[in-house]
Amino acid sequence: MHDNDLEKRIKSIESRNKKVTADKAWEVSKTRRLIIFIITYVIVVIFLIWIKADRPWLGALVPPIAFLLSTLALQKIKVAWIDKFFQDKTQ
Repeated sequence: MHDNDLEKRIKSIESRNKKVTADKAWEVSKTRRLIIFIITYVIVVIFLIWIKADRPWLGALVPPIAFLLSTLALQKIKVAWIDKFFQDKTQ
């Protein structure tokens, strides 16, 4: 294998690793959660207004708040699951 080929492969791996790291950071970012919260709220408000529901501005808070709470709970569940998964693999 030539040095040039090896160098290209290393650069390719480093580039992929940067992208994977950025994707992981986005998945757990507060910005992503806030954007999903806002989009969900707006869509539900529009739907509740369309069906002429009482107090759509208040009722529309339920789904995005549930989303935020589930993401907080899922983080704790994920950590516990990973700890158990790797604990079982080492025994």
